Amino acid sequence: MSDNYEMSVTEQGNPDKPQGTAGEEMLDRMNKSHYAVTGWALEFFEFSGSENVLDIGCGGGETLKRMAEKIDSGHLTGADYSPVSVKMSSEHNDINIACGKMDIVQASVENLPFADCSFDKIITVESFYFWDNPQENLKEVYRVLAENGVFLIVADIYGGAELSDDEIRNIKKYSLFNPTPKEFETLLVNAGFINVKIHTKPGTNWICAEGRK
Repeated sequence: MSDNYEMSVTEQGNPDKPQGTAGEEMLDRMNKSHYAVTGWALEFFEFSGSENVLDIGCGGGETLKRMAEKIDSGHLTGADYSPVSVKMSSEHNDINIACGKMDIVQASVENLPFADCSFDKIITVESFYFWDNPQENLKEVYRVLAENGVFLIVADIYGGAELSDDEIRNIKKYSLFNPTPKEFETLLVNAGFINVKIHTKPGTNWICAEGRK
């Protein structure tokens, strides 16, 4: 696959809010390209199997599918404001949805359609850099997180890392919000999270910002 083709699919598919056939192809590709960083970040969750779990910006649905393997008596919910993402996630997790183990809804992080303290674990993978108002949006995440719950922000770039020229160009092109580790910490603390930890992996540009309630 050529670089020009990769760029064309990403531009047409709109990584901010996936759309159309190109969006579906892009999401399928992201399921694969985000697999490693997601697996690393999921190690910071300790699953008991009975949790209610939320994936914000669930994209192509692979993160939900992987977490479903850890849940037996609990429940998973995916939320994405792109109809294409909701469709793709639903197709990717059709068995879990059919048995009532999972729901996927169209919703924005700005106004999550869930009651206070609904979820024991919340994760967002490679979506935080698109959030329109990160500080206020984090307060909404905090609202729906249960007492003693854990929230993870996962990304394969962060401010201050040694990014490639392509990554720097894409940050500018798509106006990505790319905080430093310290800025991640401040954002989470200001939203009310406690026991904040910022994880990075040596040899990569991966980051996982962890906060608790």
